[in-house]
Amino acid sequence: MTRRLPALLLAPVLAGCSVGDVRRDPPVRTAAPPATSAGARPGPAEVTETRAAQVAVGKGYDPPFVEFVDVALGYALFASCGERPAGRDCPALLYATTDGGRTWRKLRHPRPVAKGQQMYTASGLLTLWSEPHGWWTSIDGGGTFRHTPGEKEPAEWRATLGRFQIDQETDRVGRWEGHGLRPLPVQPELPALNTVTERHGVLVAAGARDGRAYAAISTDQGRSWRTTDVPAPDGAVELVWARNAPDGDLWLVGDRGDRRSFPALWRWADGWQAVRAEGHPERAHSVVPLGGGLLATNGPGGAGVVVEGRYEYLPWPVADVHNLVMLADGGLAAVAPDEVLLGVGRHAERRWVKVVLVAG
Repeated sequence: MTRRLPALLLAPVLAGCSVGDVRRDPPVRTAAPPATSAGARPGPAEVTETRAAQVAVGKGYDPPFVEFVDVALGYALFASCGERPAGRDCPALLYATTDGGRTWRKLRHPRPVAKGQQMYTASGLLTLWSEPHGWWTSIDGGGTFRHTPGEKEPAEWRATLGRFQIDQETDRVGRWEGHGLRPLPVQPELPALNTVTERHGVLVAAGARDGRAYAAISTDQGRSWRTTDVPAPDGAVELVWARNAPDGDLWLVGDRGDRRSFPALWRWADGWQAVRAEGHPERAHSVVPLGGGLLATNGPGGAGVVVEGRYEYLPWPVADVHNLVMLADGGLAAVAPDEVLLGVGRHAERRWVKVVLVAG
């Protein structure tokens, strides 16, 4: 299913990757991953459990879009049949699971016939976009929905993106106040800005210009900002994102111009420190801080982790087709067109479960 993302939603999944207190130094020691020596690739690991559930879906539907909020709660949207959008002969179907994909129950889709269907989830929120009829949001797991007409994202969804956000029209940092953004009177003095996020009262803003990365922090709710030095990257970067691990370990990730090459990395350790990753692959399309000083990526060679200046391949059953996502409870999801892998555990120690929906 092709997803047409509104401009506000084009950024990486940062709502679930909040920024830790940058005043706190990271742990002195890092958690070593269960991997082989740098550059070597371990054999493929097996999933420990396969949860295949049959759902009442007629013939002709495309594979669903599946999204998990945590390792227990997930949603599945069947939204098209080949070249046909969700019409009267192919209405959108919505399902939910609360037991990690073992069982699924059908939900009432509030607008099943539309030119385009999309789904977004966050902790405590399910949001549906039915083009051109508008948005439907639920705060009770899909039991009831509230309609928001037009293309403007509903207030409930905007609230999940954090108290502090970038106004897409002005490129200024604002505070979300229930129904709109109020620009901060003092803005970070950066030559470019493409992300801002906050946790425990500490704001981090970052961006890139002319191949360099820039960042600033605020410890007083944006009333003042301190520009922080970011060492020059090894190769140019086009965008920079602040990413936070479940334990508060803070990283900057510098996307290359092609969006595929292995990114530039910095980690907060009483200031931004460039992070080396000796032996890393050329490409990486997922970047997820795991905590314990580890940062996982995924690419053509499978999954691996950056640890203590080197890159280690991980024995995870994750392939190039998967996209790694950190969930609200610290679990991992590896999402592919025909399956979802749930990684239960912490840091690089994960037990993997395969979730498959079978139409019938």
